[in-house]
Amino acid sequence: MTHDFSIVSLLLNASWVVQAVVLLLLTLSVISWAAIFRKLFALKRVTTLTEDFEREFWSGSSLNDLYAGATQNARQGSPMERIFASGMREYLKLRERRIGDSGALLDGARRAMRASYQRELDAMEVNLAFLASVGSVSPYVGLFGTVWGIMHAFTGLAALTQVTLATVAPGIAEALVATAIGLFAAIPAVVAYNRFAHDIDRVANRLETFIEEFSNILHRNLGAGTASGH
Repeated sequence: MTHDFSIVSLLLNASWVVQAVVLLLLTLSVISWAAIFRKLFALKRVTTLTEDFEREFWSGSSLNDLYAGATQNARQGSPMERIFASGMREYLKLRERRIGDSGALLDGARRAMRASYQRELDAMEVNLAFLASVGSVSPYVGLFGTVWGIMHAFTGLAALTQVTLATVAPGIAEALVATAIGLFAAIPAVVAYNRFAHDIDRVANRLETFIEEFSNILHRNLGAGTASGH
């Protein structure tokens, strides 16, 4: 007697628990791939917009002109542009209140930029926790399906008087499919998580560096008594 060991045939003949586990894992895999592609394009866009704004910032444009552009482009702009706008907005508000303490002006602008930085970092890290969960949990879910499938296979063999490899193999193969699908779901999620975490760390370092550099520019402008240029 020959057995069809194709994955589809094995799944169709597997127990309902194994089928449910595989369906869950395939669903998680599809969702994780969708999250991977969304995050891939989002981070690429963030990097491009950040580089564009950084180039414009250091091109010699005045802070007031940059602030006007950043205010109009708040939603479509880069995280760096929104951080700049937050710091500049707070700085100008404090100047309008005629606060003469340069330390208070700088601290206010820096706090505003730090708060904006944290919001941008949280936005960039969306879906990372999901990918980490898929990468860490999927192998165990698949292993559960495998263990259940093997138990089911051996329970069915208990009624047989003669057990051979040919009778054991189909049940074991059906069970092992769950582990394979679990790894299929987990590996891309883990690789993507590590890649995105690295890319986000690089962007975060650039944003922190910008905060320090912009703070130094504001400090120099306070010394010169103007915030019209840098």
